[in-house]
Amino acid sequence: MKSFHRRYLGLLLAPLLLVVPACERPEEPPQPEELLPKEKMIPILADLQVLEARVENSHLRPDSAQALFQAQQKSLFWQQSITDSAFHRSYRYYGMHGKDLEEIYQVVIDTLNQRAAKLEYYSKPNPTPAR
Repeated sequence: MKSFHRRYLGLLLAPLLLVVPACERPEEPPQPEELLPKEKMIPILADLQVLEARVENSHLRPDSAQALFQAQQKSLFWQQSITDSAFHRSYRYYGMHGKDLEEIYQVVIDTLNQRAAKLEYYSKPNPTPAR
C-alpha cells in the first residue's frame, strides 16, 4: 500500500515541479539597449494607427494591403530615424509594463482625438459673414 501512495505522490509532484519554474518570472524585464522613450513612441503609435486605418479603407486585397502597410511603416520608421527592431523591442518592453503601455496609449488616444478635431475644424466650409 505504501508503494501505491508513493507512486501517486510522485505522479502528483512531477507536474508541480515542472510548473513552479515556469511561474517564476524576473521582477523586472531587462530594458533593451535602444529603448525608445515614451515621448517618441506616442507619435509613432498615433501615425501607425492612422496608417492602419488608411490601409483598411483602401479596399485592397489583403496581401496588397499588407505590403502597402509594411512599406509605409518602413517609411515612417525611416522618417523618425528609428529601426523596426528598436520599435518592436521597445513596444514589447512597454507591453511587459502594462501601466506604461496604458499611459502611452491614453496619450495616443488623446493625440488622435486632437488630430480628428483639427481635421474636422479645417474641413468645415467657412461661413460667409452676414451683411
